[in-house]
Amino acid sequence: MDKATASPLPALFVSHGSPMLALEPGTTGPFLQRLGRGIDRRFGRPRAIVAVSPHTAARAPVVLGSAIHHAVHDFGGFPEALYRLQYSPPGAPELAQRVRGLLAGGGIESTASEDAGLDHGIWSVLRFAWPEADIPVLPIALAPGQPPAAQWALGAALAPLLHEGVLVLGSGSVTHNLGLIFGAAQPAADAAEITESRAFREWVAGRVAAGDRDALLDYRARAPHAALMHPSDEHWLPFYIAAGAGGLDAPGLPGAPDMPDMPGVSGVRLHDAITYGCLGMDAYAFGDAAAALGEALAGVA
Repeated sequence: MDKATASPLPALFVSHGSPMLALEPGTTGPFLQRLGRGIDRRFGRPRAIVAVSPHTAARAPVVLGSAIHHAVHDFGGFPEALYRLQYSPPGAPELAQRVRGLLAGGGIESTASEDAGLDHGIWSVLRFAWPEADIPVLPIALAPGQPPAAQWALGAALAPLLHEGVLVLGSGSVTHNLGLIFGAAQPAADAAEITESRAFREWVAGRVAAGDRDALLDYRARAPHAALMHPSDEHWLPFYIAAGAGGLDAPGLPGAPDMPDMPGVSGVRLHDAITYGCLGMDAYAFGDAAAALGEALAGVA
């Protein structure tokens, strides 16, 4: 699985929003369909996907090397049709060993598990992008107690996989405050975006375009309305894993002297969308291949 390829893949961060994405795709479902087709056409079908979602979590990274996976319906109170949906791709037990070796090489401790199953943050996305469920998937449990810099370092350790035909996918939400959705007056799915959400999403887009790693890592202090858009970090942390894998960088990272100095590489926002007026559905690509993917998607129907 560690054979190098001529054209590296980008690393991806996608927003999965509500579990209802699977039944009510809005503009994000069609985007994810184009994303899968665009990657296949531009880079070739990925050999495997390493996926991280906030809905599979542990105190430290856990590599789930089952031989086969299934859709886990890790939610309640939704329509029965949602629980009937399935997604059962092969797992990647051999890749699990490679991933653990890369993490160890980056000074990151991990454990292995043969547990099977993909949480909805993973399967709801992949079901649109690669509905055939024929690409092996290797989930890594997110460690939500670890700060953005640690997530970035984990992504950086996985960067060699992009040159081996393995896609690194972080699934979360660019904004995520369910209290704004399930309050006394629940907004409609197509409600106009609130000012605070737009300000946060555009700040992220600007910092990504500038390759400003320092600001992104310090988002709690620097991003507008950070606490409102993310009362807790878990749905935002997969962004840093994708950015780290893709090499988005800027000189001078306070507090993490052991992180490698990499040349500046700007990420690309591939999808700009909102649902319920405050739940951002943006998607980003990172790495040398990010711009090429953006160009490829422009030509994919």
